[in-house]
Amino acid sequence: MSDLDAVLAQIDNDLEASLERLFALLRIKSISTDPAYTAECRRCAEWHAHDLRSIGFDATVNDTPGHPIVTGHARQGDGPSALFYGHYDVQPVDPLELWEGDPFEPVILTRPDGSRYIRARGASDDKGQVMTFVEACRAWQAVAGALPIPLSIVLEGEEESGGASLPPFLEQHAAALRADIGLICDTGMLDPRTPAITTMLRGLCGEEVIIEAADRDLHSGLYGSAAQNPNHVLARILADLHDETGRVTIPGFYDGVDELPAELKAAWDNLPVDAADFLGAVGLSVPAGEQGRSIFEQTWSRPTAEVNGMGGGYQGDGFKTVIPARASAKVSFRLVFDQDPHEIREAFRSFVRARLPADCKVRFIEHGAGRAIRFPIDAPAFGRTRDALTAEWGRKAVFIGSGGSIPVAHELKEKLGMDVVLTGFSLDDDRIHSPNEKYELESFRRGIRSWARILASLAE
Repeated sequence: MSDLDAVLAQIDNDLEASLERLFALLRIKSISTDPAYTAECRRCAEWHAHDLRSIGFDATVNDTPGHPIVTGHARQGDGPSALFYGHYDVQPVDPLELWEGDPFEPVILTRPDGSRYIRARGASDDKGQVMTFVEACRAWQAVAGALPIPLSIVLEGEEESGGASLPPFLEQHAAALRADIGLICDTGMLDPRTPAITTMLRGLCGEEVIIEAADRDLHSGLYGSAAQNPNHVLARILADLHDETGRVTIPGFYDGVDELPAELKAAWDNLPVDAADFLGAVGLSVPAGEQGRSIFEQTWSRPTAEVNGMGGGYQGDGFKTVIPARASAKVSFRLVFDQDPHEIREAFRSFVRARLPADCKVRFIEHGAGRAIRFPIDAPAFGRTRDALTAEWGRKAVFIGSGGSIPVAHELKEKLGMDVVLTGFSLDDDRIHSPNEKYELESFRRGIRSWARILASLAE
């Protein structure tokens, strides 16, 4: 029996103990955005540090202006070094009444078909995912007495609340954390049977626009049609953001947007998911984005402009006939390839100002920005990870993009100079950030086995 075979057997034999450790972690209420849970966040950091020390890591709880950051190092062995990133904080549980049990009392539930899943806040995002990696390290230490490659781990406690402490921490500790490759387990499968490696992440630009007209709300019977209505003005401007084909009409918006490489586009076109499958899961049927683009292009490799919230005038119960003095909207842009978020912000502001009528004024509030990132799929670590995942799941792992943004991937690339392999085992229906968050038991078990294989493959 090879070391890897022995490690895989150890993982299966130790699954109940692995679940006990995960459940202990899930019971810690590490809600980073709520100051009432500051002590719980520190307790979670201490828990991780103690657990990492138990499997041979030199682990430290590092204070920051916010919640602590845990680091661990186990640098025995030769071969390429790796840095694993995860986060131990979780989202708030509200609305609590929609949970079918205590969010911080994890349970395993069984469906009629026999499949089982873990229900708890953080089960999928990101405690369950983090522990797939840690448990793989534990199995390697138990069987071989050492890890296959030199490893460092960094676990932050503010990912769900902005992550302000991480970038300066990475800069300060760059020499200790720098490695040949970064590893992140905060992404998902293509479907329940097909593992995936995320190689593209979209950037983000958030903007709030506020349009004001009269110096107070006006009686619509006395001033209607004579006075500018900020609701009307804002609605027209937002409607102008897209043309009839779904393209964004802001001048220069597509500067820096490349077409996909033909090989990658062909691979995406052959993925076993179509628009009906993707949209049907949320009660929709017809893609609303750029015409002539596949559902994966629309959500992974094309930029977007979305109105995330609008407000203006009376919105309480009943009816109030007013012309509001102001109207506002929050707009986000998901960016790709070489789009500059700061240039996009200025282009949007110019777009709004150019459509502003007399008697109206506008102001803007900035809500963050980050560039898109993509990694070279021909780098050895990506091919070895794909082979390891394929061996575990029995179906060829695929390279995919992500419509969301994971800022830490860009931080690792920019501050530590490393490419990052993003592979995870969550599913689209895991209800992350929502009531009744869950993680498939099979995702947890085979996630551990997958990381054991990946570590062995990276050592080759």
